[in-house]
Amino acid sequence: MADPASYRPKSGEVPTSPGVYRFRDPDGRVIYVGKAKSLRSRLASYFQDPAGLHPKTRTMVFTAGSVEWTVVGSELEALQLEYTWIKQFTPRFNIMYRDDKSYPYLAVTLNEKYPRVQVMRGDKRKGVKYFGPFHPAKAIRETVDLMLRVFPVRTCSSGVFRRAELSGRPCLMGYIDKCAAPCVGRISPDDHRKLAQDFCDFMAGDAHVYIRRLETQMKEAVADLRYEDAARRRDDIAALKRVFERNAVVLPETTEADIFAFAEDELEAAVQVFHVREGRIRGQRGWVVEKVEDVTPATMVEQLLEQVYGSLEDTSRIPREVLVPELPDNAEQVATLLSGIRGAHVNLRVPQRGDKKALMDTVKENAELALKLHKSRRSGDLTTRSAALRELQEALELDEPLLRIECYDISHVSGTNVVGSMVVVEDGLPKKADYRKFSVTGEAARDDTAAMRHVLTRRFKHYLDDQERSGTFATGQIELEETGPEAEWKAEQKTGPDGGGAPAADGARPASRRFAYPPSLVVVDGGPPQVASAAQALQDLGITDVPVVGLAKRLEELWLPGDEFPLVLPRASQGLYLLQRIRDESHRFAISFHRQKRGASMVSSALDGIEGLGPARQKALLKHFGSVKRIRAATVEHLQEVKGVGPALAESIHAALQPEPGSEAVTPGVNLTTGEILD
Repeated sequence: MADPASYRPKSGEVPTSPGVYRFRDPDGRVIYVGKAKSLRSRLASYFQDPAGLHPKTRTMVFTAGSVEWTVVGSELEALQLEYTWIKQFTPRFNIMYRDDKSYPYLAVTLNEKYPRVQVMRGDKRKGVKYFGPFHPAKAIRETVDLMLRVFPVRTCSSGVFRRAELSGRPCLMGYIDKCAAPCVGRISPDDHRKLAQDFCDFMAGDAHVYIRRLETQMKEAVADLRYEDAARRRDDIAALKRVFERNAVVLPETTEADIFAFAEDELEAAVQVFHVREGRIRGQRGWVVEKVEDVTPATMVEQLLEQVYGSLEDTSRIPREVLVPELPDNAEQVATLLSGIRGAHVNLRVPQRGDKKALMDTVKENAELALKLHKSRRSGDLTTRSAALRELQEALELDEPLLRIECYDISHVSGTNVVGSMVVVEDGLPKKADYRKFSVTGEAARDDTAAMRHVLTRRFKHYLDDQERSGTFATGQIELEETGPEAEWKAEQKTGPDGGGAPAADGARPASRRFAYPPSLVVVDGGPPQVASAAQALQDLGITDVPVVGLAKRLEELWLPGDEFPLVLPRASQGLYLLQRIRDESHRFAISFHRQKRGASMVSSALDGIEGLGPARQKALLKHFGSVKRIRAATVEHLQEVKGVGPALAESIHAALQPEPGSEAVTPGVNLTTGEILD
């Protein structure tokens, strides 16, 4: 933990202009992004007496190692830059309103010959009519099921439709009269399209027209004594009325608005939004976020609107009116930002009375229920993870909390195709984006301890190289251009890690600035030899502040470097369960890479092992002659006709492929796994 006084900027160095600031940790990661009307006064508030700070703000300033700022021309520019940086860096101390998925729409594919009704997510497509969003998706499917009684539009996939066409028999929906079965010609393409258009018109609000039409048909059937037809029309009317009641008008039909409300406590906040279109509630969304700083409701509204609407690719989803429980301090700038994204005016306001105020109260009630439900569901899982990490920290007598744990494993078969794996757990949860795999060759592959030392050395060399490359961030310095991990990886694939022209040995992307920072604990799969090897690798690199522990499979005991006896945790220990899960995950990851590498290596050819003949020239020879048999029959002069094959190499190939006197011909290439002849 850094002392804030060590990187606090002098008051005279910080401008009083509006701008955006970034806090970075000692390893260079951006951990917080904020904006201010006056950078000087805002930054000064972070360096007051720590006892007066919000607990999580205090954690943030002690976690940081430097602060930077950028001056902009106006508050609107600061708002836009803040959102851009939050989206780019995803800082851990900023409130992030993350959705795990997009919300479902009811879609009618009018761009197809036979329009189809289906539930769709993601961005809108051209030629498709959308209704919604709806939440949950079950509500759409129930609505569609009722609607298909009256409007039996196709709902099947293209594959099912083609199979029905070829077989001449409709699917189940056709047999139960919930599809007009255009696949077998029961209805013409034009009539089916009209049916789909009627479906769209009903969903758009013209329900009374269709209900009145069915009532007329029911009366005519009764007059003609067709009571079965009349009963069918009666049931259709009841189905449409149920759909219509679900989409009941709650506001004037011209209303298009999103209505937000909050429920919060000291640690978390729940947000709910109702999407109102054409006066009807078309959908509902919700988030529960951790309050990583002491923010006011006005600030939460500002951050919420930035993130919810700023990431939309389909800007038509932004309504004309956005209703919030409290206006942000810079409401005019936020409204201007939303209007710019939408391409039309957006009215941002707080409802004071009437139907909109009553509906906002309903949204707030939903938010309160969502927060209560979230706490009841999360308490067990969060408590267990926290207990495991705390128990492990106490058992290992570590001063720092175990925010990040890395586990390493080695996999091979009789010393061949040796690979290493690294899995990462942050806050007790796997972080698969940071998993890494290593190929181990040469002297390092002689045994498990050498391989473990090799893998640890490679991983922490990335960390040390990154520290040397990034250097120390100067106060007030703004680095607008960063190469990033993608550019580094692409460059290494072209030039190799040592600049020699060969790609990285394991083909994996190298550690990057966002990745190459030290773990709180290194776990290795094994006992004293593996632990000693891992500890020696770190010691050789001069890294002394990263603890190492080994988990042995036999008795599931923990081994620490240099200890004569293991540390045995209780069998019911949550800390032991956590280590076992991490160890098993690293073992699974290592085995999967080993199998992949072993499968690629189990292909041999008669051309392998010929000095000077690499994969590219082997491919050229096979392309020119067609098979190894023809290459073997070719003369030295014919071999030289292949591009890249000179006289010396041709002599080597010819000599290698000719059988020894009195021996049989060389065995053709064979796949050692399947036995398939490759020649």
